[in-house]
Amino acid sequence: MAYQTSLQSQTMELLVAYRQRPSVHLRNRLVKLNMGLVRKVAHRLAHQCAEPFEDLEQCGYLGLITAIERFDPAQGYAFSSFAVPYIRGEILHFLRDRANPVRIPRRWQQLSRDGEKVRQALTIEFGRQPSDQEIADQLELSMVEWRAVKLATSNRVPLSLNARVSSGNQSQSDAMTLGDTLMDARCQLFQDNQEDRIELQQALNQLEDKTREMIESVFFHQLSRQEVAQRIGVSPVTVTRRIKKGIEELVNLLQQPVPMQPEIS
Repeated sequence: MAYQTSLQSQTMELLVAYRQRPSVHLRNRLVKLNMGLVRKVAHRLAHQCAEPFEDLEQCGYLGLITAIERFDPAQGYAFSSFAVPYIRGEILHFLRDRANPVRIPRRWQQLSRDGEKVRQALTIEFGRQPSDQEIADQLELSMVEWRAVKLATSNRVPLSLNARVSSGNQSQSDAMTLGDTLMDARCQLFQDNQEDRIELQQALNQLEDKTREMIESVFFHQLSRQEVAQRIGVSPVTVTRRIKKGIEELVNLLQQPVPMQPEIS
């Protein structure tokens, strides 16, 4: 307890001095005094990921330095409470950058690493590449699980959109990329909208003429119900009632299954 109080006192004195006159020497002393904070956070996070503790620790020191630079002793709160979020944030940022977009179970990650060690050992022993069955036997796994581990591991890294997609009669320079085979999002949206418009127009054409004219005037041409009523020669209440009935008919028409086109023999 006395040591902790002394540490906090030394840290605060150095932080005040650093605030008044920053120097690399003072900053390094502050880092050394607060190494325990970094190690504590790194140790806790090391149990939640597969990254080496040393890498997490190094990132934590970057967060500690940032906290030293930004801490204001005049605010009156403990430096440790201020620094821990910076330390943790820097480590988590590192982990996010290192994270694979496809996550596989921790057990399979370990099996994949063990399998690589077994493969290397058997290659030396046999003088050739071992079969999947031989590796699975060494790991005491079924072939089904070992192949699932291999497939999951190989799929952790996404395929680049620049990867070439070619058939046997295409040269490498003429081959399309994977990105070329994907429909542009705006093109897909435009196509979907066009299909929706066609279906809506077909449904509108099945409505009574006056009702269709009212719906198109209000929703397509942005006219008020009062203006539509004056144009057609009815009351606004009648326009509202017929539009409501027309929309109900449209919904029913659009929900009907599309009839199958007869096959051409």
